[in-house]
Amino acid sequence: MIWIGLTGGIATGKSTVSNLLREMGYPVVDADALAHKSLEKDSECYKQVVKIFGSSILDENLQIDRKKLGKIVFSNKVDLTKLENIIHPYVQKMALEIRREYESTGHKLAFYDVPLLFEKELQGNFDKTMLVYAPIDLQKERIINRDKLTDQDVDLRIAAQIPIDDKKTMADIIIENTGSLADLKQELNKKLKEFL
Repeated sequence: MIWIGLTGGIATGKSTVSNLLREMGYPVVDADALAHKSLEKDSECYKQVVKIFGSSILDENLQIDRKKLGKIVFSNKVDLTKLENIIHPYVQKMALEIRREYESTGHKLAFYDVPLLFEKELQGNFDKTMLVYAPIDLQKERIINRDKLTDQDVDLRIAAQIPIDDKKTMADIIIENTGSLADLKQELNKKLKEFL
């Protein structure tokens, strides 16, 4: 099986590409979903995160409030690294189990949607890497429209990642996402045909 690491910057359209791949019948593992699962109340990961960041990150149901946690970690790289170092082993273990399942069921191609693929130097875990690309000004516009964040919050989140143009030089396959959904589908199909 060919295992492809799928990444992009914030608001480049990586989730849209993941959904398109699923619609085409390809298995896609979502690292963010695994990270959220790892933070479920009373899990080992949850306990470690609460121990490090304190109960102020919890909501009234004692669940981790990701916005509160995000405010802390996206304004302090040391805290972001602490969080990533706690969550990463749990996510990797779950992803490996899912990958083995896909391999054992005869899939020829599978994708792992991971936002911090290059930041965490995970490219060695994949046969190929695929980057969904959009220029920085388009990223900012999409984040503001989608997440209703302030310019300052947008800049903090973008600064927490390797610049998108640097990622472009690191990826094996680049999916340009600067147009319509139809354009994106066409670009994805073209790249998959070239690759396969």
